[in-house]
Amino acid sequence: MCGVGHIGRRHAALVARHEGAALAALIDTRADLQPSLAAEFPGVQFFTSLEEYLQTGPPADVLTVATPNGLHAPQAVAGLRHGLHVVIEKPIALHKADAETIVHTALQTGKLVFGVMQNRYSPPAAWLKQVYDEGRLGQVFLVQLNCFWNRDARYYKPGGWKGTQALDGGTLFTQFSHFVDLLYWVFGDITNISARFRDFTHEGLTEFEDSGLVTFDLLRGGSGTLSYSTAVWDRNLESSLTVVAERGSLRIAGQYMDKVEYCHLENYQLPALPPTSPANDYGPFQGSAANHVQVIENVVDTVQRRSFATTNALEGLKVVEIIERIYALRSS
Repeated sequence: MCGVGHIGRRHAALVARHEGAALAALIDTRADLQPSLAAEFPGVQFFTSLEEYLQTGPPADVLTVATPNGLHAPQAVAGLRHGLHVVIEKPIALHKADAETIVHTALQTGKLVFGVMQNRYSPPAAWLKQVYDEGRLGQVFLVQLNCFWNRDARYYKPGGWKGTQALDGGTLFTQFSHFVDLLYWVFGDITNISARFRDFTHEGLTEFEDSGLVTFDLLRGGSGTLSYSTAVWDRNLESSLTVVAERGSLRIAGQYMDKVEYCHLENYQLPALPPTSPANDYGPFQGSAANHVQVIENVVDTVQRRSFATTNALEGLKVVEIIERIYALRSS
């Protein structure tokens, strides 16, 4: 487990509790974490660098990379070259070229790469994918994606990696790549992108925008918009997806796209969906639905050849590539 912050610690706890897995080692540059980690995960060795672990650590099958975004690609490649399968928290990289290096290295080494896109396991997201794949929407006309969250000085700490261009990469990478993934997973690739970016409240906190308005066409037909912001005051407002299509309309909404708010489709009755997992809670702010247990389950099943990866490296690459194409318009 490389990187034991909020998400990394959650991964570690889920692995430790899984009857088909064992936690081999914990890696973090912050040596001050060792006492609390030793209490939570007794007997698990601690290392202060990935290099140290790869040289002297106990054997393992899978490396989980949950470090700052800009470190994901080089650490994943190092793990693959060491003969490990790799689980990479979102985004798998900050540049398409680095994501391609991950894919090529996985092919060369014969190892698996899993991107963590746990929102695919949310019941409303899985339902939307099923409805689309079954052709119940017909031709898609318009897709509107809104992501309005709060990330203020309680989140962006002075001297931290969050908010830096090199290690964070931008709002679309750190906060909203899950929703870009959902857009791509369900509706496919996008083209004819135009965008406007603004920084309303984050001057001195981040090196990039806090808000954006993006328009695009879907390669399969239809058009869409992505409106996003982390300038919402005090707490998250919503994450929503509205679809206007040939055979009806639907809307998934809530703070974390956690409920079907509207569904009116031709000859179709909305079934009862399982409840969505609660959001990841980080104290003063919250993230997306906490579906990491399904991610760990899929990794264990796939490595033990009982299943296949629900989010493979090529799909993770596409999300990076789409965001990079959007961000290429920041300086134009």
